[in-house]
Amino acid sequence: MDLEHLSRLQFAVTTVYHYLFVPLSISLSLFTALLQTAHVRARRRVRQGRAVVGDPDRWGRLSLLTGKLLMVTFAVGVVTGLVQEFQFGLSWSAFARFYGDVFGPVLAIEGMLAFFLEATFLGLWWFGRDRLPRTVHLATIWVVAVGTTTSAFVILAANSFLQNPVAYAVDPLTGRARLTSFRDLLLDEVNLAAFPHTFAGAVMAGGALVMAVGVWHLLRGGHDAASETFAAFRALSRFGAWATLVGGGVLALSGDVLGKVITQVQPMKMAAAEALWSSRTGAPFSILAYAPPGTDRPTFSLEVPGLLSFLAKGSFTARVSGLAELQHAYTAQFGPGDYTPWVPVAFWSFRLMIGVGTTAALVALVHLWVTRSGRPLEVDSRLATSVLWSVPVLPLLPAAANSFGWIFTETGRQPWLAFGLFRTADGVSPGLTVPEVLVSLAAFTVVYGALAWAWTVLVLRLVRNGLPELPADRADAGHVAADAPDVALGY
Repeated sequence: MDLEHLSRLQFAVTTVYHYLFVPLSISLSLFTALLQTAHVRARRRVRQGRAVVGDPDRWGRLSLLTGKLLMVTFAVGVVTGLVQEFQFGLSWSAFARFYGDVFGPVLAIEGMLAFFLEATFLGLWWFGRDRLPRTVHLATIWVVAVGTTTSAFVILAANSFLQNPVAYAVDPLTGRARLTSFRDLLLDEVNLAAFPHTFAGAVMAGGALVMAVGVWHLLRGGHDAASETFAAFRALSRFGAWATLVGGGVLALSGDVLGKVITQVQPMKMAAAEALWSSRTGAPFSILAYAPPGTDRPTFSLEVPGLLSFLAKGSFTARVSGLAELQHAYTAQFGPGDYTPWVPVAFWSFRLMIGVGTTAALVALVHLWVTRSGRPLEVDSRLATSVLWSVPVLPLLPAAANSFGWIFTETGRQPWLAFGLFRTADGVSPGLTVPEVLVSLAAFTVVYGALAWAWTVLVLRLVRNGLPELPADRADAGHVAADAPDVALGY
């Protein structure tokens, strides 16, 4: 592999690994805020003498569990996210020199949101549980949830620039791109379509994780079916299943919108997703296809007529441009070169994204059906035993779907770093050598492997420990408890 492809491989490894934790941070912060809000409302009903179903502290204990999972995930996400920013100077400095005036403000804002706002308020949430008034403590986790969502929107604006460059002008004196409107950068049509799609994928990822936690505790035994602990984990599993199912539905709808936007700004990517070499009216979508080894032109495919035309342009009879026609057009527009992405990767990553994501939604739907109307789980059945062994796989489904989606998005853009504006081959750092990339790639792989092991061990330990106990309330509604004068400064 040459220097360009090694640098791309390094960025791909670190990016895919980092993105395993980003969706979980986004969704777990939201879930923790929602569960804690339910707890505060339940406690308020108790103080008012109104009826509450079950233990009023159920939601508080669940929010503490998801909050612990969030803190472990957030820590790993921050560490791996730092490498992403460093790589623009390490491996892609030529591109950073050209694009830095556009990318810099986005990275700065995202850094302030992630490393200052989110980290600060997550610390306040953790250490201020028995020191802050209940409503203030609840507000801290909502700030974290809003911060992670806003951070995702801002950083997606940077990626959307790579897909569809907007809000820039090339300085005739320096030859560098400069930002002309931060508002227009944020409101790039690709970003407006990609953000709900990405957020829905994050909700699916977090939903599958908490659903797996709840199901595992329900099926492994050790809890009386009439106990509050069993009821809490049952509620957690259904909460996660609903999140997974709703996220899957929004993912499908937003994906349809995003596909049509991508067809407008990057028609080559959509053609590569179907391996459509010749332009067609009423273009089909292949469920399965086979291409002989060494080729990227399928000789067999199981097709749904007109579906690609509908996905691309909203009509089953619309004309979709093929790879050959687009290659000819791009050669005339941008000059000689091969503008066709790696078709097999685009083709299969697109299908795996859809297939794996759909499977996760179906698993959630089955769980909601099995546990409907308070039906008990038969933990001694053969089906339950099979489900128990499959539980560890559940969180991997949305994680894999998210990864395949990003692989399709980024490889389908090639050979461009910024589509139509800056080629990948021109962005590699001058003076960088193959041995340097190999050493750094090996180092990142080893460190990331250690972080993955640590995250897995910590998460499994938190899950096995079950529901944590809530600390005794020492502050309520802005008043310090009489037996806790030492926390007065916490206000």
